[in-house]
Amino acid sequence: MPSAAERTRTLVQSTCSAVVLLPGPAVARPEQLVPEERSVGPDGEVFLLFPADSPVVRAATHAQDDELAVTLEITDVAPVSVPNRIRGRAWVSGWLTCVRGVAEPGRMLVRLEVGEASVDDLWGTGSVEPEEFATAAADPIAEHEAELLQHLHSAHGDQVRQLCGLVGERAESGNGDGATEYSTVPVALDRFGLRVRFSSSDRHGFDGHSFDARFDFREPVRDIIGLRRAMHQLFEAAAH
Repeated sequence: MPSAAERTRTLVQSTCSAVVLLPGPAVARPEQLVPEERSVGPDGEVFLLFPADSPVVRAATHAQDDELAVTLEITDVAPVSVPNRIRGRAWVSGWLTCVRGVAEPGRMLVRLEVGEASVDDLWGTGSVEPEEFATAAADPIAEHEAELLQHLHSAHGDQVRQLCGLVGERAESGNGDGATEYSTVPVALDRFGLRVRFSSSDRHGFDGHSFDARFDFREPVRDIIGLRRAMHQLFEAAAH
């Protein structure tokens, strides 16, 4: 399984929504605290791009000793429609300073020096030290995940449903009279495997319970070519 540092790094470098939480009472609209771009530098620092008149830039500019303690909060939402759609959150706290002379016209780059980080997601919770965050690598599948999950859900629904056979009785139809059936939706994909959410509903359409099942690949994949091979092996195992 990926480490807490890898999962945090993946979320920071993803396209998940993010917001900078400033200290003190709220003085800005939520959308003013959302960076236009974000990236991770070679030493593990996080770079955020904001409009030059952003409250975040103003706060960093006027902070005492040119340092401002903030938290970057990232929210990961499943790219497919499922119950309980938020898959996780990550928090990266540290000190914010303005980076002079490298931003685009009308925009300012700010640098977040990481002091601590944590993650709470489908894998569990974990804390991350700055050194761990700096040396961790983002999941290579992350940048393609949304498109791949949507494709699996829309074009390979029957094959995803066949994975029920690998789960056992837990995902079999309800109480034996057909009153309850499970829908299957691929909810997460990474280099280690596929996670599917099973959600039940009765004949009247009322929601029942849901649970996730992980289907691990034989070995972690490195790229899309390896992922295609691993998915083929997974679906082949389910079919037999």
